[in-house]
Amino acid sequence: MSSEFKIVKLMSVVAVALVLCGGILAQTGAKTSADSQATAIKTVPAVGPKSSSTIDEKADGEADSPEADAILPYYNNYLKEYRLGPNDVITIEVFGQCPDYCKAGITVPPTARISYPLIRDGVMVGGKTVEQVAAEVTKYLDEYIIDPKVTVTLDKAMSARYSVLGKVNAPGVRVLDRKVSVYEAVVESGGMAKDGNLKKVFVYSYNGQGKITSRLVNLEELQRGRGQMVFLNPGDQVFVSGKGFSLDKVFDIISKASVIRFLMGSPF
Repeated sequence: MSSEFKIVKLMSVVAVALVLCGGILAQTGAKTSADSQATAIKTVPAVGPKSSSTIDEKADGEADSPEADAILPYYNNYLKEYRLGPNDVITIEVFGQCPDYCKAGITVPPTARISYPLIRDGVMVGGKTVEQVAAEVTKYLDEYIIDPKVTVTLDKAMSARYSVLGKVNAPGVRVLDRKVSVYEAVVESGGMAKDGNLKKVFVYSYNGQGKITSRLVNLEELQRGRGQMVFLNPGDQVFVSGKGFSLDKVFDIISKASVIRFLMGSPF
């Protein structure tokens, strides 16, 4: 075989090899590009409605709505400013100091003074918020523990109370310290707002089986001396309807909001 023929044959083999390598590299590059695009697609955050996951802002799983905005803040403010009294149940925890200085399920006695380790005369909690009680316990423990981290939580708010929300001038949660009619409850909540509906006032109650029931009260008829006066029970929630509110939505929010179940003493 001549040397020229060998050189030509060698060049042909090299050319074929280069073509094959080029094809492989092209396929690899295409796959890499496709993978990069797929990765890019996967890492792009989905765009959608902003969700709300805070219990103290919205009902569990509820999206923003006029009804939720009108209902929930009053319960949240009430919880934050709640003043402890007899029969309320609290828990005191000191970070890193359990079980010696942690007490769970403390029922506030009629004297409103609870016993606590290292505090000879106990702690007066009556009329105080949980934050104020935590600050007082911290002050006592500071003499014995380096930088104590005290947390006081309200497990159950047992005072009898009711709420009036919706189209009234001063909505909120109030203590039921006497026999109160639906009419009085609305009057004491600043009266009906301009766009409130006297004919559609709803009272939501928990029955013995832990279910929410609703009752329609026509205050316009009561003002005319017709119909029977309706009085509130502990935990009742009065909602005055009006333009822009869906009663079905309100009922759903009330039934789902964990803070409302907590405040009104309904079953967990």
